[in-house]
Amino acid sequence: MNQNKTHQMLLKLAAAAVMTAIVFVSNYLRITVPVPLGGTMAFTLANILCALSGILLGPWYGFLAAGLGSCFYDLTNPAYAIEAPITLFTKGMYGLVAGLVLYGLLKSAKDRYGAQLAATACAAATYMALYLVKNYFFNGMFLQHFTEPVQCWTLVVSKVPATITNGVIAMVFAPVLGVALMKALRSAHLEKMLA
Repeated sequence: MNQNKTHQMLLKLAAAAVMTAIVFVSNYLRITVPVPLGGTMAFTLANILCALSGILLGPWYGFLAAGLGSCFYDLTNPAYAIEAPITLFTKGMYGLVAGLVLYGLLKSAKDRYGAQLAATACAAATYMALYLVKNYFFNGMFLQHFTEPVQCWTLVVSKVPATITNGVIAMVFAPVLGVALMKALRSAHLEKMLA
């Protein structure tokens, strides 16, 4: 019995490591656009995989895979390195919330598209809120040294289109991939890798 639990734990750790690597690589698939007040906004596919981490791995491993993969990307890019600890938390929350909603509130329907869509939507909304708060305080006040709230709010508003677009893209594709991958893992008798 103990050997079975160890084997299951190793499978989950391996799956989390693979998802961390996939999230890391997916961060390179981005289109970066400058914003008027300095800085940039990015359209990226990484949010899909952050949500997918929570869908497949559950909340805690999902947090680690989404957060670490994105954090490692930030550490390899001098433009984002200073934000790496914040990214660990905000992107990790993407996986955590998706996993909590799917495996906590919607556990009985976790293999269904609707449940995974709801989990991804909650994760995207949480991330959007955290990301915009980060832009107001960290990017606006700390990095840009804005002294007026209107300057910080203008920065936040300039990031909203990309943030919403990335969230909607994640809501469309993460559940599709989640349903397909869960089915494939069950067919291959690898369901122990799932949360």
